[in-house]
Amino acid sequence: MNIGQAFRMAVKSILGNKMRALLTMLGIIIGVTAVIALVSIGQGATKSVTDSVASLGTNSLTVNINGRGSTTTIDYKEAAEFSELEGVEVSAPANRQNATVKFKTTSASVSVVGVTPDYTTAQDYEVSSGRFISQIDLDFLQRIAVIGSGTAEDLFGTDSPIGQRLLINGIGYKIVGVLASKGSSLSGSNDDIVMIPVTNSERLFKSKGVSTVYIKVEDGADMDAVTTELENALYKKFRANEDAYSVFNQADVLETFSSISDTLSIALGGIAGISLLVGGIGIMNIMLVSVTERTREIGIRKAIGAKKKDIMIQFLIESIALSGLGGLLGVGFGVGIALLVSKTTSLGVELSYPIMGLAFGFSVFIGIVFGMFPANKASNLKPIDALRFE
Repeated sequence: MNIGQAFRMAVKSILGNKMRALLTMLGIIIGVTAVIALVSIGQGATKSVTDSVASLGTNSLTVNINGRGSTTTIDYKEAAEFSELEGVEVSAPANRQNATVKFKTTSASVSVVGVTPDYTTAQDYEVSSGRFISQIDLDFLQRIAVIGSGTAEDLFGTDSPIGQRLLINGIGYKIVGVLASKGSSLSGSNDDIVMIPVTNSERLFKSKGVSTVYIKVEDGADMDAVTTELENALYKKFRANEDAYSVFNQADVLETFSSISDTLSIALGGIAGISLLVGGIGIMNIMLVSVTERTREIGIRKAIGAKKKDIMIQFLIESIALSGLGGLLGVGFGVGIALLVSKTTSLGVELSYPIMGLAFGFSVFIGIVFGMFPANKASNLKPIDALRFE
């Protein structure tokens, strides 16, 4: 008996017991569906967060100033001096506060950031119309503001906001520029924002010193060397009080998150893979029942010349056909669920063809492993005993 004939017999046997075959495949279907859906959603979330981190720049350092005492603060001029360190392109100190801004009768809750002129370079912002904050605005505490595209749309719709005045916590500021859209990052929306001179933000929010310093490192510079040099400067500034500051390397954050997400994807795939093993046990159980039901058939086939190899191949192919068909259905359901989640929620998905192939291949492998015992049992039946079986 050739493989094609054995496959046709396997298909005939499956179609002869459709409901039983479907229930047998259910474990495989659920397992493959879970693997593909969970891994696709997990990889989509990973890509989204990775892109957000990468958009901040892998050649960026962020210094958070934790203290607020007289010896644990740093003013914007001292923070700007970090640009003089070797390998540093710009140093942009900033203060961020949540506030309500208002134009006439329309108001919006936004992040108000006190910045210096180097902020656009350090954080990769662009001005779409008007101008950005200049040094003279800092020196004379000018009440001017540059607003994000989201804030501009919320307060002014399609009208130009340049030259208009808005209120920040009841204080009037003249709008001199609008930022180009930048989307969202881990810290939230980059478009629902208002930027004012950092010197003015200290007065507006009654806060001394800056809370964050964004450092952009020159292309080709050694990030580790720059980080060490920056930490040494901070150590001296804060008189060895290491609790007063912290330095974050965006490249390290990206690498750490990628490692965590890879581990999480493997864990999700492993958990879902348990369903495949359960499905394999179900296939073995049904195949053993099938051997018992078809004992007389096996006896007749052996009596007319079928070899042990032919019987074994027939049942093994039937087991593989069950697991393979279950795997194909699982791939279809998994892709469908992933795409449905993508369309109905804010979660993104990242379909991986290698994962699909691996899940399907594993389902076929399960069929081979768990079909081997029933196939071997069927092939070892003696014709005379099989024909006597009732």
